[in-house]
Parts: sequence; structure tokens; C-alpha cells
Amino acid sequence: MATHEFYKYEGAGNDFIIIDDRANTLHEAFDQRRIAHFCDRHFGIGGDGMMFLRSHPEYDFEMIYYNADGAPSSMCGNGGRCIVRFAANLGIERECYNFLAVDGPHRAKLLKNGWVSLGMTDVKDWSINDEGAFVMDTGSPHYVQFGRDPATVDVVQQGRAIRNSPAYAVEGINVNFVLRESNILRISTYERGVEDETLACGTGVTAAAISAAELDGVGPDESFRYAVVAKGGELAVRGKKTERGYADLWLEGPATYVFKGEI
Repeated sequence: MATHEFYKYEGAGNDFIIIDDRANTLHEAFDQRRIAHFCDRHFGIGGDGMMFLRSHPEYDFEMIYYNADGAPSSMCGNGGRCIVRFAANLGIERECYNFLAVDGPHRAKLLKNGWVSLGMTDVKDWSINDEGAFVMDTGSPHYVQFGRDPATVDVVQQGRAIRNSPAYAVEGINVNFVLRESNILRISTYERGVEDETLACGTGVTAAAISAAELDGVGPDESFRYAVVAKGGELAVRGKKTERGYADLWLEGPATYVFKGEI
């Protein structure tokens, strides 16, 4: 049986298995069962997801992402930041990266403090449901509930109940519990596809920052920045309110190489 080299990266505790598939020959060899096995923390490598970095004629690379259950996923913000760091470590050097993900093109930059800044897709639509939670898509669907300290919330029990409620059971939704402390947001997240709490979620952090901007009454042409403290570490989100929604959104935080091996 052929062996393949893999790399392990993490962004604020959100961890991923990454494979260099610039030859565009490996991706099809990994079905849902195999990917789920490798992401299993007891019988595999362990990870919140698995990614393939592939060549693309119009971009610096293409990001193919799978959830821990082995199913194709919507956009993963921390995964996007980690794959950019991986690309740089492979020798793909750019002042500004342009890569393709499932939700479209993304830009990214390596910051002087060692963080990776990832451009997120514009957000034009959001709503507030009957429970007072914000619901929006920031590359992945998110439910954002403000109020209690995330450290005191049973994230798995309550997040799973919301994710599997009649309104969201079919497609699933990521559930975020957020506490505002001035311009600092404390957050915990239950992720669909992982079906568990994760230590950080980039698209969830972005959704929380947009929700906070709405609560703070940020107006058109006004910029904002929030520091976000997840259980796995610190991140930040900056962006701008426009007449059409939120644009120029950047998710920033650490992206760290952990180890490599063979499977």
C-alpha cells in the first residue's frame, strides 16, 4: 500500500491534517470513510478536519476541505489560515496569497507578528430569530447567541440541541455562545460535521464580530475591530460596514505547524 506524507497544523486549537496534493493525484484516493478514520482522535491522527492543497491554473493554490466526519465542508476560516501557513512553508511565497476555496476566492497575508490574516467573503444577509440569536452565513452557517459566559455553558449539550432542532436539523448549523466585554468577545463553538465543541472556529469568530458590530450600531462606512478569545487562543476580526452589509472582512490569528508523518 502506498504511503502519503501528511502535516498537522493548528490555529487557536482548531487542528487539521493537511496533505500536499500539488500534483492533483491524491485527493480522489481519500473517501469519506478514510478521512473520518484519519480525523479520529483515538484510532487515527486526530483533527477537526482534513485538507488538500492542490494546484490551480488561476490561483496560487486550491483548498479542498473535509469535516472530521469525512464529508465535504463549507468554508473553514482557521483551516484557511493554516493552509496559507502550510503553503508558505512549502516555499509558495507571496506578498498576498490568492487561493480558491469552496465558497470562492480568498486573499491572505502573513503578518509580522507571526499571525495569518485571511480575507473572508462579504456578508450581506443576517437575521435575528425568536430567541434573539443572530443567524448568518460567513462561509459556513452560524447561530450566535450573546449573554452568558461561554465557560459556564454546556456547549455540547446546548449546541447539539440547537444544531438538531427542526429549523436546522437537515443542513445543520454551527452554534456560538458569546460574552461581550467592551471590544473583547469571549466565544465557544459547537461545530456541525465535527458534532462536538471545537477550541476555535474562524467563521464563527467572524459571525460573532459582525453580530457585535450590529449590536454596537456600527454605521455605513464605519470600520470595526474586535479581539476574540476562544478556548484555544486569541484571534481578531476587522472589517467595514457598507450600505450592502459587511465587507473587507479579515480573520486574523495564529497558524502553527505541529508535526508531520506518513499514512
